[in-house]
This record gives sequence, structure tokens and C-alpha cells, in this order.
Amino acid sequence: MTTPVSLLFTPVAVIFDMDGLMLDSERAIIGCLADAARELGHDLPDVLWLSMVGHSEAVCRHLLDEAVGETQRDLILQRSHVLYDAVVAAGVPHRPGILAMLDFLQARGIPRAVATSTRRPLALKKLEASGLLSRFDAVCTSSDVEHPKPAPDVYLLAARSLGADPTRCLVLEDSPTGVRAALAAGMYPIQIPDLLEPDDAVRALGHLILPSLDDARLLLEQRLAAHADI
Repeated sequence: MTTPVSLLFTPVAVIFDMDGLMLDSERAIIGCLADAARELGHDLPDVLWLSMVGHSEAVCRHLLDEAVGETQRDLILQRSHVLYDAVVAAGVPHRPGILAMLDFLQARGIPRAVATSTRRPLALKKLEASGLLSRFDAVCTSSDVEHPKPAPDVYLLAARSLGADPTRCLVLEDSPTGVRAALAAGMYPIQIPDLLEPDDAVRALGHLILPSLDDARLLLEQRLAAHADI
């Protein structure tokens, strides 16, 4: 880390986004979408795929509707699901630092939950195939709430599932949409950007932005060490 920062509170629980934060799946998802579109004769710009990062399936479908129309959208999604299923079955690669973070939290008995915009069946399949499912006390998905991120619903559900006060939960996120959801839930988010670098509007939210999960773990280690006897 290039500038000294510190964690301002001791969390009672840590809640994780999934895609782009724990799993290197954002690249795989948009890669499968782009490949499917090209197979069907649509060479769509990268900015379209990047605009889908962190958003719900409904938002992504709407963006595709605007780009190619409903009929072609359905064909692209059907083909991309086939391509992505093969990626998931093989196990989506981990993002750097996730195993060390989970080991650290588990060793200290700090509860952990997933809060993802992915639908429940696919989320569970991805976590299981990547060997991460057993590392969490709760998994909360867009299937389980009425409103997806950036609404706070899935984060509030995760806190309830852990029996934790939302204001004492640390959230780890990669996307601006997820950060806004965590802030709306009254939680303390740390953003570790993946495909989307924070713009001025995102930085103005005032949350902590770090280069990696390892940096976040070091901050947490320092906080716990400094307050071990309090």
C-alpha cells in the first residue's frame, strides 16, 4: 500500500461478494458473452460487456436488448450459458489472496458470508467447484431477495444469517454497484477493483479502496492485533 491507512473498527463478521472478488469469473462471464455474440454475428464493444459487471441478470438482459433486440439477446444468452457452464464445471480460478483471507478469518473464528448478485443454483455450483463453499457460514444470493444490488437487501440478509449487526460488518467488494449496496446496508465496504477502476463518482463515496485482498487482510491483522486486549 502506498499510503498509510487503517481499519476504523473491529468487524464482528465479514461478508464477501463472489464474482470478481473471490473468483476470477467476471472475465470468464464477459468472455463467454462476447464469444457467443460473435458466433451469432455481433461484434459488440468491450464497453457494453464492462457495463454489465456487478449488475443483476435483469440489468444485463436489458443492456443486451438495447444492443441487439430481444430475439438475438435470447440466443446470445443461451449460447453463453453453454460456454460458461464448461468454465464453471472446470472450477473458476480464485482471485489472488482469497484463500489467505479465508484462512485468517477462520482461524480467528470470525463469521463469513457470501452476498452475490448471481442466482442461487449457479452461485452454489461455482463455490462448490472452486472449493470455497465449505468456507462460509451463509450464502445469500439474488434468488433470496426482492431487490438486487445496488439495493442493500442481499447484504442485510447476509448479516441476519450470521446474527450480526450490519453496522459492524466488513464487506469486501470489487464493483461500484456492490459498494453502493454495502453502504446502503450501513456496512463498511473495502473495494478491491477488478475489471472496473473506480471513477471520481465512486471515489466520492468515501469508502476504502485497496489494490488486493492481501492488503485488506493486513489491515485486518493490524486492527485485531492493536485491539487484542480491549
